[in-house]
Amino acid sequence: MPYSIMLDAGHGGADPGAVYLDRKEKDDTLNLVLALGEILQNNGIDVEYTRTTDVYETPFQKAMEANEAGVDFFVSIHRNSSPMPNQYSGVESLVYSLDGVKLEMAENINAQLETVGFVNLGVEARPNLVVLKRTKMPAVLVEVGFINSDADNQLFDENFEDIAEAIARGILETLNMSSGGGEIGEYGVQVGSFRNERYAQRLLRELREEGFQAYMERYGEYHRVRVGEDLTMEEAVDLERRLKRLGYPTVIVN
Repeated sequence: MPYSIMLDAGHGGADPGAVYLDRKEKDDTLNLVLALGEILQNNGIDVEYTRTTDVYETPFQKAMEANEAGVDFFVSIHRNSSPMPNQYSGVESLVYSLDGVKLEMAENINAQLETVGFVNLGVEARPNLVVLKRTKMPAVLVEVGFINSDADNQLFDENFEDIAEAIARGILETLNMSSGGGEIGEYGVQVGSFRNERYAQRLLRELREEGFQAYMERYGEYHRVRVGEDLTMEEAVDLERRLKRLGYPTVIVN
């Protein structure tokens, strides 16, 4: 079963996003998402979109669309902006927390965009962003340069196809697909994390009764309940799908 990704072009409709001179963030993000989606589809990914035209949906609506579609990953494309023109430049990716496959994907995307010529500003945790907080799957928000940076805009315009290819490479690299897959597995699926060991033991028994090879790890004051060890990304995604269908909250970990 192929991986599935919901691509989100930031802003839209009556919400232009950041604006610089005659340039609107909503237009740049939509153009880039459509180009990115075509590349991913050509590489065997099932792609869905929050929008393909100039319409507006709230961040919460976008998160709910991704959840209802049951996609494996959510990638939102934006342009950054600074208080003063040409104050900053570079790419930055945002995730709910600095762990798991979402962090790996964000780092890979940034690294690939760096090869195009962008300054790599790194990855930041932003747990209060709705599209990162409300989505049930690993989610990454990519700020593809500053819209009020002349240097970033020139890079964006002159290397548009390369930028779309770079983001796609970062995603495919994370999914172990850029070289055809088959890499050594290092993933698992976390189903719960508890301070109270009794709750962790209860979930552990329940998962084993369901036929899963579940185990518990101690991490500081937390007891983490996980399923699967040394899985490939594809195996971890398949396992996560099974657990989600049974109603368990999950996160892919490595």
